[in-house]
Amino acid sequence: MLLHKLEAMLHQLYALDVGYAVSDFLITDPELARSLDSGGRTVDEKLLIAEADGEADVALYLERELLDRLDRHDPLTKLDGGNLADFWSALEGVSHFTYYAWNAARDKAVSLFELELQAEVDKFVTTAMLLREQTGRDPSGLHAWLFDSPTLAAELAEHERERYRRANRYAAKYCRRLEPTLAGDDEAAAQRELRRFYRLSQTSKLAHIGAD
Repeated sequence: MLLHKLEAMLHQLYALDVGYAVSDFLITDPELARSLDSGGRTVDEKLLIAEADGEADVALYLERELLDRLDRHDPLTKLDGGNLADFWSALEGVSHFTYYAWNAARDKAVSLFELELQAEVDKFVTTAMLLREQTGRDPSGLHAWLFDSPTLAAELAEHERERYRRANRYAAKYCRRLEPTLAGDDEAAAQRELRRFYRLSQTSKLAHIGAD
C-alpha cells in the first residue's frame, strides 16, 4: 500500500520508531470525517485530533478518490506533473500523523505550525529523493514549485493563513540551505542534519533555520 511505503520512507529518513501504523488510523469516508470535525473545511487530507485528560483520539482522513488516483498513477514508480499534487497531499497526511505520533509517544506537545513546517520539509526532501532516484539527476525548479506560490484556500481565517504562510517561509529558507547537501554525494551528512532537525523543539527549529 502506498501509505505504508510513504510511512516507511519517513521512518527510514529520520530513524524513527513510532510504534503506530498510519493505516490503523486511516478513514476515507467524508461523512465520518465531517462528523469528527464539525464545522471544519472540506479538504482531501486532514489529521483529526481530539485531546482530553492526557489522551488523544486520532484519525487521518484521506479522500478515497485521491488514493484511487495514486493507485492508478503510482508516484513511487513515476512522479510527474500528473500525480505530484496528489502525492504531496498523501505525503502531508502521513507526515502530520508520523510527527504527531512520534512526539506524543515522548510526551512532547506539538503545535499546528510545527506540523505544517515539518510537512513542508518532508515534501521537499522526499520529492527531491524520488526524482533523483527516478531520473538520475537533481530536480531543477523543485524549490520554486513548492515554495514560491503557495495556494491558500479562500475560506481560511486570517490566523490560519498566517500560520501556513509562516510555515512556508521558514521551510523555504531551511530547504534552500539543504539543497547543496541533498544534491551532494554525502548521504550520511544529509541524514544527520535532517534527523537532528526533526528532533528539535519548535523554538530550536526556528533558531536553527535563522542561525545564518
